[in-house]
Amino acid sequence: MTTPRWLNAEERSAWLAYLDLSMLLDDYLDRQLRRDAGITHPDYALLNFLQLAPNGGLGMSELAECLKITRSRLTHAVTRLEKAGHVARHGNPADRRGQITVITPAGRELLERAAPGHVEAVRQAVFDVLTEEQVRQFGEVCRTIADTVQGVNPDPLPWHRR
Repeated sequence: MTTPRWLNAEERSAWLAYLDLSMLLDDYLDRQLRRDAGITHPDYALLNFLQLAPNGGLGMSELAECLKITRSRLTHAVTRLEKAGHVARHGNPADRRGQITVITPAGRELLERAAPGHVEAVRQAVFDVLTEEQVRQFGEVCRTIADTVQGVNPDPLPWHRR
């Protein structure tokens, strides 16, 4: 058994700052979207990925990977958004077992209404308080950590689980 490599004081402080940030920011953005557009932050992200996709649609596995969630959790979200008329599911002609989820005109309209307030909330909470150099560093740090986590995880990533 190896001795744990405990965090030093500066690392612990940085880690606790990250935890504080991640919880506060997620709650802040979720509350803003619920208040102004009647949707959750995860639902906004799902609709946004669909809108950015070629032809406005993605396979369920691909969408789960974009959102970094299990397929089961994605199915619940898509079902909820489908009932609200914001997405539709169609058979995937390339894979008869799979489905393509597409954003509907109502989903696009919802995003158009939600986007200005959401972008302003992101800008106020994150980018307005950072210098240009800090924005560059922030992006670099986030990409480095995300790439590392995906590369060192020995278990199947959540979006690869059934």
